[in-house]
Amino acid sequence: MTKNQSVLKWIDEMKALVTPDNLVWIDGSDAQIEDLRKEACSTGEMIKLNQDKLPNCYLHRTAVNDVARVEGRTYICSRKEEDAGPTNNWMDPTKAYEMLYGIAKGSYKGRTMYVIPYSMGPVGSPFAKIGVELTDSIYVVLNMAIMTRVGNAVWEALGDSTEWVKGLHCKCNIEEENRYICHFPEDDTIISVNSGYGGNVLLGKKCFALRIASYLGKNQGWMAEHMLILGVQYPNGEVKYVAAAFPSACGKTNLAMLIPPEVYQKKGYKVWTVGDDIAWMHIGEDGRLWAINPENGFFGVAPGTNAKSNPNALATTREGTIFTNVAHNLDDNTVWWEGLDKNPPENAVDWTGEPWNGKTSDKKGAHPNSRFTAPARNCPCISDEFDKGTGVPISAIIFGGRRAQTTPLVYQSRDWNNGVFVGSIMASETTAAATGAVGVVRRDPMAMLPFCGYHMGDYFKHWIEMGQKLGDKAPKIFNVNWFRLDEEGHFIWPGFGDNLRVVEWILKRCSGEVDAVETAIGYVPKAEDINLEGLDFSIDTLKSILEVKNDQWMKEAEGIEEFYKKFGDKLPQELKDQLAGLKDRLSK
Repeated sequence: MTKNQSVLKWIDEMKALVTPDNLVWIDGSDAQIEDLRKEACSTGEMIKLNQDKLPNCYLHRTAVNDVARVEGRTYICSRKEEDAGPTNNWMDPTKAYEMLYGIAKGSYKGRTMYVIPYSMGPVGSPFAKIGVELTDSIYVVLNMAIMTRVGNAVWEALGDSTEWVKGLHCKCNIEEENRYICHFPEDDTIISVNSGYGGNVLLGKKCFALRIASYLGKNQGWMAEHMLILGVQYPNGEVKYVAAAFPSACGKTNLAMLIPPEVYQKKGYKVWTVGDDIAWMHIGEDGRLWAINPENGFFGVAPGTNAKSNPNALATTREGTIFTNVAHNLDDNTVWWEGLDKNPPENAVDWTGEPWNGKTSDKKGAHPNSRFTAPARNCPCISDEFDKGTGVPISAIIFGGRRAQTTPLVYQSRDWNNGVFVGSIMASETTAAATGAVGVVRRDPMAMLPFCGYHMGDYFKHWIEMGQKLGDKAPKIFNVNWFRLDEEGHFIWPGFGDNLRVVEWILKRCSGEVDAVETAIGYVPKAEDINLEGLDFSIDTLKSILEVKNDQWMKEAEGIEEFYKKFGDKLPQELKDQLAGLKDRLSK
């Protein structure tokens, strides 16, 4: 445990509030983790899976009313409403504390309080940040032990510092009407009540690593972004890194763990995963932008993950993984989900705990947002840089979304400010990763709409200011769209590993090796500069998905203008100028 007085004082206050029967300090040891797994299995909170096929793997089911992030119940509690901005729910912090403490009061009675010290980023890294989460859920403890660096080394790194993030999680009664996930950026505090679903209760994840960290980054001169970090190793051994932002369930993990096409593998290309979801980026001593992955594991969407779509992710789940809300195959005590294979189990239990026959049932066995929590070290393509904590230099920033039309396969922004504009207008179809309608197109700037901890107008301004600091050492900014559809509704671009062909072009643009064609929206490739070797894909088809149709973009510009109205006076002049410039170029 710790002697840090700010930590001990806060824990005493929270103990008095929630009145646990017991208190357990999480030390991160294998022995303690194993004891907690056994206890969770004895109460039915978790199910131990086939240890020959899935060693140290477990199954968990959440309540059926508690299966995804709840954006409508997620609040930024800044002292001024204006500081939360129009894209966040706001609550007055005084009112929020009073309400949350009222809900949490006495909620640990008969339960144990677990104290989890955790580091976002390798312990001791100059870019790492420390948090302490209090929870009454063993499931949370075991997930946090995978997703973050947990244990006594964190207390040593913290010392007597008061710079750490407080996190209180109370399962309470898992009541939807009293479910709140509240962030107090000015107090470095997160409180989550009445949920047991990972995205709402693993407070190091989106809550700390994005909502609180984005606010810290604005004030301290760095960036916390919803981005994967990927390294491309060339045949000569050189590795170049990109960071890429996609809305949830738009192929981010697939890109992060990409396997090069065979023709690239034979030449000696390799791809390394630094992170699949979050990047913290700082300006290094050399003036370039350097990124670390603050997480220690992957919290991935299970459905659709298979040996073809993402073999590296599947391999990552084979040991030490917690599966949430997937189907349970009773014949061999393993797990199954839609898209895993074409042989669903007949003797199984679905994600709600009901008997399920995958051959005859018209219900899904796994929830569409079912998850795996897997250690990053399991990933066959994990980068050697992953645990170093010094970061990797970013050559390119890539934005992407899921658009059936309008947006070409890839285009490059005209400069940094134009790249901020490109990121700010990102649009994508909604997915099952958040509650609400599926398949609706919504704008999601930098894939940060649900995760920015302050006013998004100020967030755009911070991006512009970071570009001013980086100057000519700023990464080049691109946009990709793997999801163009033909007239029959089929994806045109093959995607998956073949996305490396596009990333290769992006990196060639960064080093000035290839030219491009200027359009109203930015620079698109010459079709012959994207390597189609070994791919049954015609250059004419490629040209069709690189085409920029000005009439479609005129309509897009109208949507952007409407979206920008949300930000009022906080919208940076630079973005107003970018929109005006786009319209001007389109009209010509």
